[in-house]
Amino acid sequence: METSPPRLFCFGLGYSATALARGLLREGWRVAGTCRSEAKRVALAGEGFEAFLFDRGRPVGAEALAGTTHLLSSVPPDRLGDPVLDTHAGDIAKVGSIVWAGYLSTTGVYGDRGGDWVDEASALRPTGERGRRRVAAETGWLDLKARHGLPMHVFRLAGIYGPGRSAIDAVLAGKARRVVKPGQMFSRIHVEDIAAVLRASMARPNPGAVYNLCDDDPAPPQDVIEFAARLIGVEPPPLVPFEEAELSDMARSFYDDNKRVRNDRIKRELGIQLHYPSYRQGLSALADDGD
Repeated sequence: METSPPRLFCFGLGYSATALARGLLREGWRVAGTCRSEAKRVALAGEGFEAFLFDRGRPVGAEALAGTTHLLSSVPPDRLGDPVLDTHAGDIAKVGSIVWAGYLSTTGVYGDRGGDWVDEASALRPTGERGRRRVAAETGWLDLKARHGLPMHVFRLAGIYGPGRSAIDAVLAGKARRVVKPGQMFSRIHVEDIAAVLRASMARPNPGAVYNLCDDDPAPPQDVIEFAARLIGVEPPPLVPFEEAELSDMARSFYDDNKRVRNDRIKRELGIQLHYPSYRQGLSALADDGD
């Protein structure tokens, strides 16, 4: 008897989720997911996705989830909580065909560590409200595993970059700044490596597992901007002390947390070999591709 191909349903077909979804679609998977605008829905449908409009108060309908074998949520929590859980937790719990589920969280749940290392066993001490919301969302998703057996996995993503969204793009757009806060370290992850980790987890499910997704090379943000500028033959922007930088509240909040993130678990448990183990390889590849 011929069996149907697996079906991925993504709540939030954004940058990271779409990188995964497009690859699976090319391999014959059925892929469905949500977005927030009609224009985006039409564009996704044109690529071959089964696309639905969704946000808080606008559910997709339980029938949209029928036949789902793999479920991914990249929708961030808002001030009221996780919109997907608040709207569809009961519907998700009733889908008996799901063999893998994932939630894209952030390494922001660890908070500030003064530049020290964190791993998946580190205590969650978020610095700001956005981090606290993420911790609550992770708890909610893992609770679906505890109460209903949903094969849930949590992925804590570092700073995401890739085609169209990198330090090179910031430099070319004239928006890059080399803000210096002594000792500040950030971790990053290329979007292609995110997709690779998710696929590896799908092939080797371990419900309840939490994974950090980052590369091997946490670095000061000003070093990344300088490297990007020199790659494309542009003079790096001047160094600006953090205290003198005119930053938005959102931009300033990113400097509240200073930590380096370990990624040993994705290598040990999922067999991951990062395609871009450093921002140097990632940005060099983007420059070669003309991004």
